[in-house]
Amino acid sequence: MEWTNDPNEIVFQRLNRLQNEAQIMYADAKTGTVRAALTEKDDAWVDVKTAGMRWIDSGKRFLWISERDGWDHVYSVARDGTDSKLITPDAFDVVSIQSVDQAGGWLYYIASPDNAAQRYLYRTRLDGSDTPERVTPETQKGWNSYDVSPNAHWAIHTFSSFGRAPKYELVDLSNGKMVRTMVDNAEVQAKIDKLRQGPQEFFRVDTADGVSLNGWMMKPPGFDPGKKYPILYYVYGEPAGQTVSDNWGGNNYLWFLMLTQQGYIVASIDNRGTPEPRGRAWRKSIYRKIGVISSGDQAAAVKAMLAKMPYIDPNRVGVWGWSGGGSSTLNAMFRYPDIYKMGMAVAPVADMRLYDTIYQERYMGLPAQNADDYKQGSPITFANGLKGDLLVVHGTGDDNVHYQGTELLINELVKNNKPFTMMAYPNRTHGIFEGEGTTRHLYELLTRYLHEHLRSDQSPAG
Repeated sequence: MEWTNDPNEIVFQRLNRLQNEAQIMYADAKTGTVRAALTEKDDAWVDVKTAGMRWIDSGKRFLWISERDGWDHVYSVARDGTDSKLITPDAFDVVSIQSVDQAGGWLYYIASPDNAAQRYLYRTRLDGSDTPERVTPETQKGWNSYDVSPNAHWAIHTFSSFGRAPKYELVDLSNGKMVRTMVDNAEVQAKIDKLRQGPQEFFRVDTADGVSLNGWMMKPPGFDPGKKYPILYYVYGEPAGQTVSDNWGGNNYLWFLMLTQQGYIVASIDNRGTPEPRGRAWRKSIYRKIGVISSGDQAAAVKAMLAKMPYIDPNRVGVWGWSGGGSSTLNAMFRYPDIYKMGMAVAPVADMRLYDTIYQERYMGLPAQNADDYKQGSPITFANGLKGDLLVVHGTGDDNVHYQGTELLINELVKNNKPFTMMAYPNRTHGIFEGEGTTRHLYELLTRYLHEHLRSDQSPAG
């Protein structure tokens, strides 16, 4: 909630428990009188707008992002909700509103009409009368973000791409040109460029049921297409994030690069339901089917890649992920045991009934009304399907994905006489970083397990 331009009035958003109806409401701070101005409904869920209201026309109107026409579009809405005008009508998603230049008549927003793995700054007229104009220079292909000044004239622009460290510069938004470089990370990039690297590429794979999925792949230095290589898939798969993004990957990228140097292909696929800017149907197709559609898409992508890429060894396919990615790893190992030979699940949600309501009920509905959906979407239900090598890692003090879920999973695996490996980090939270040496210990554990169970020709001996 926040104050409107009237010092006696508050505006707030009200969401029902099913999270499929949101209301913009005004409240008189003196009398407590409440009135609704706008109601947004969706057959699946309504995305919560947390950035606050964007007021225009001296508080007579506000900007609102809605998927009501199948895309995340920006609407100009009268203060009382009686009039709504579409101002970004083109067939692509607006990822976020960055700034409003009321004096100049511009709306600035992030979008990527042609490549869901990238992000660019666009602007369009506030009255919707003009075609969108890309502000980000064509030479800066990748991931772009902007911290815009209050007058919408200046911005701190951050630019990175896959394997390229971020650069920070001051830009003039009127023309998108750089005024001066603030941090170029040239020294960091020079060190990265000296490392042994193989081919790195983005691609699209079409599954047998006609779904087109985006992915990236890192191959070993000296890659030989005539050889067979083990492959490790990095997965998340949940509506809270995408892994296929053309940006700097930080520590994970450097770890992946090291694995390629040791003879592994590393890849990632975004399944349906991830928040790629590909329209409402893409994102909300997984409603009440999390764990089902996501794991099916991932497995179908692996099958398609094995059919088209003979250099991938079908007997050495591994998968790993953290949090929601840990859940996806369990689903892969339990539901598709003939595809995945090795999995490493870090801090996974094994049973959806134990995760927090604001997240799980948004995407799965209420457990009392559709308990079977929760059962069918939870990895623990299919634990008896495990055939390959599985490592489960969890912090016992996890404040997000509670440790009790992993304890229940252990019991289920034991009951079904399934061998697995377990590593508990005492009193660590969801990030498993507390305590001296923890991060290094964790990643060396993952690397060692990979070498032991998905061995490449260049894996260390022993």
